[in-house]
Amino acid sequence: MKSAKNIVAGNWKMNGLVASLEEIEALATLIDTSAAADCDVIVCPPYTLVCSLAAMKKQKILVGAQDCHVAVSGAHTGDISALMLKDAGASHIIVGHSERRADHGETSALVHAKATAIYIEGLKAIICIGETEAERDNNQTEEVVLGQLKESVPDDATPENTVIAYEPVWAIGTGKTPTVEDVAEIHTAIRKALINRFGDVGAGFSLLYGGSVKPSNAKELMTAKNVNGALVGGASLKASDFNGIIEAYRK
Repeated sequence: MKSAKNIVAGNWKMNGLVASLEEIEALATLIDTSAAADCDVIVCPPYTLVCSLAAMKKQKILVGAQDCHVAVSGAHTGDISALMLKDAGASHIIVGHSERRADHGETSALVHAKATAIYIEGLKAIICIGETEAERDNNQTEEVVLGQLKESVPDDATPENTVIAYEPVWAIGTGKTPTVEDVAEIHTAIRKALINRFGDVGAGFSLLYGGSVKPSNAKELMTAKNVNGALVGGASLKASDFNGIIEAYRK
């Protein structure tokens, strides 16, 4: 049974100008001069920086994007396809982030279709799932999260083309963080669901935790059961903060 790969992914969201790539230079230096970390590092900048980041050719920093359209091309003004992102140098694409689900009304069915489009291009999908504070207060966390997992993840998902990111919506950017026990409980439920659906292969999917991850709590969260890394928001914008989270995977 293949074990899941550790991953620390940074989601810059709608932040970052060309000058922000200096943080990538700083991050690359920190990674090169520190002890080796047992994790892959991915940075997902806004579309405007994907090509520039890829052109920097930082071998220890993979390039991701934050969303894509289901179509390869066509009359979709303002959208961008997985093929275009592949052409720009991305290897991973986030889909189903709670902000896309909330701000753009994206359904799990649409996330499923986007993930399929990503697979077609030979890229890797980072599929996000998570509950709101109201759903948590109503004790619906597992029902909502596992429902999104079932509906968002295609049948041809594998550990090689898919990463699952659990992000409690109420913890994103709020400073609130579930207990390590809470994180371990829902990640274990996700793992069990993946094994039930995909067999032993389900044990190989990387499960990331996202929700106010920072250097001060990374080590504790990253060592929780069935947690294989983090999807980091604000703390990924500064090289020193992001490297502080990567530290959780240095011996």
